[in-house]
Amino acid sequence: MCPSRTSTRSVTGGRTTWVPGPGADRPYSLLVEALARTGYVAVSKVALRGRERLALLRPRHGILILQTLLWQDELRDPGDLAPSTPVTDRELELAEVLIRELAGIDVGAVHDEYAHALEQLVDVKITGGELAGPAEAAPALDLMAALEESVGAAKRAHRRPSARPRP
Repeated sequence: MCPSRTSTRSVTGGRTTWVPGPGADRPYSLLVEALARTGYVAVSKVALRGRERLALLRPRHGILILQTLLWQDELRDPGDLAPSTPVTDRELELAEVLIRELAGIDVGAVHDEYAHALEQLVDVKITGGELAGPAEAAPALDLMAALEESVGAAKRAHRRPSARPRP
């Protein structure tokens, strides 16, 4: 196991699971607290389902989370999938402001809208109700206007302390 402050790219992420204390409470607690204080994650190898995997250990709520990673040879080259559309400096500045304004989201307030819609669809099918048709596609938006509107809304919400809890 080796501590690392290097950024881990989400493309290498696999499954995440809680790692309960192994019975050696003091060393486990020491590792959890040391990782939390330093901001490091531990890179390790684990054997799962008869296969050796690369993994990250990170502290959360006083215990360790193990996140399996992909080996380098398991990553595919994306080729030329990246969009070639240029962005303006003004668009980039507004996008950065918006990202900063929206930082600190309360993940507990975000819900799985797809699962909710699916549950509603199943309920309608079970009761024999009428299914609504697909929504019409919205017209294309002016990117700059949408960014400016989003930045304004985020700033207004940020000024209201009760609008969204900050961690």
